[in-house]
Amino acid sequence: MKTTLDNKDINQLSKSWLVTSWDWLWKRELPVLLAIFALFAALLIFALLTQLAVQDTPHELDRYLLLLMRNPGDLSDPLGPRWLEEVGRDITALGGNAVLILLTLAVLGYLLMDLKPRLALVVLLATLGALAVSSTLKETIDRDRPDLVPHNTVVYTASFPSGHSMLSASTYLTLGALLATTQRRKRIKIFILTFCTTITLLVGISRVYLGVHWPTDVLAGWTAGAAWAIACWLLARWLQSRDTETPTNA
Repeated sequence: MKTTLDNKDINQLSKSWLVTSWDWLWKRELPVLLAIFALFAALLIFALLTQLAVQDTPHELDRYLLLLMRNPGDLSDPLGPRWLEEVGRDITALGGNAVLILLTLAVLGYLLMDLKPRLALVVLLATLGALAVSSTLKETIDRDRPDLVPHNTVVYTASFPSGHSMLSASTYLTLGALLATTQRRKRIKIFILTFCTTITLLVGISRVYLGVHWPTDVLAGWTAGAAWAIACWLLARWLQSRDTETPTNA
């Protein structure tokens, strides 16, 4: 009977311990640490973009990317056929206040009927909280809208950050993260998060395509909205750890 461990047994035990430890860390701590890191990274990027936004003249890259989406011979004409311009308006509406508020009300109603008031609070903060922050930032920074090209949709607020980009990021990413936690299959989680991210990206691109935002406005909206969504996810995870109404491995 073998009473000592040889090198092969020790290696197998070490590998087993590492796998078990990594699995425990991933399920319990690593996602939170990565989320906190991403939150601070997004805030740092937003701060750098704000420094560009307060300058008297837009950055040359802003001008280049904005004009890149226009017909060089007619700056009032976005690139592509007329139907593409209509598609741009349809997509940009997905980040509008009316659509997002209706979506939020629908999700709130479902969560309240499903007896999940804490998650309902998270969804409410994701949309209305981001709306309040976006409005405050716009009034504080007060950046002018692009004047290089005509606007292809109505605008009535300041330019920085892009409210459509920020609200779509905060709302869709938060809803996607919460929905993904209810799924066990990784491919379904990836599909949900990819779909919500794609909508967010398309909304932001449509704002530049329609000529109503500088690209840095949109990038700032994405980073601020993503930071807000991460904060909401962390809040949801903390609430779920105290309440057994939803899975604790969010």
